[in-house]
Amino acid sequence: MATIKFTFEDKSIAPVTVNDVPVDQSILEVTEENDIHLNHNCGGVCACSTCHIYVKKGDDSLEEISDKEEDFVDRAINPRLESRLACQCVILDEDAIIEVEIPDQRRIIGHEH
Repeated sequence: MATIKFTFEDKSIAPVTVNDVPVDQSILEVTEENDIHLNHNCGGVCACSTCHIYVKKGDDSLEEISDKEEDFVDRAINPRLESRLACQCVILDEDAIIEVEIPDQRRIIGHEH
């Protein structure tokens, strides 16, 4: 099972490590199941950019970025080369170790579902 280490741009939030993450689960699903705050206005269907994250390590263990996802990433606040949408980051490798930084959610107009 995969491991995901979450850090936060908002340094007042302590890092969180989630172990035993099954393949075929998205990073957005992992945040929801583990009470990690990440906005996602469209409900996880790649129709907005509110679940924008930075994948710092382990991107080769995730589903490849699609053209549609790239278009929405370009609309996110402060996109970088390692930017992805959490709803589209499906884990493919059961031995993956993935490191994700969640942008400061106070800067994003959105809400959790």
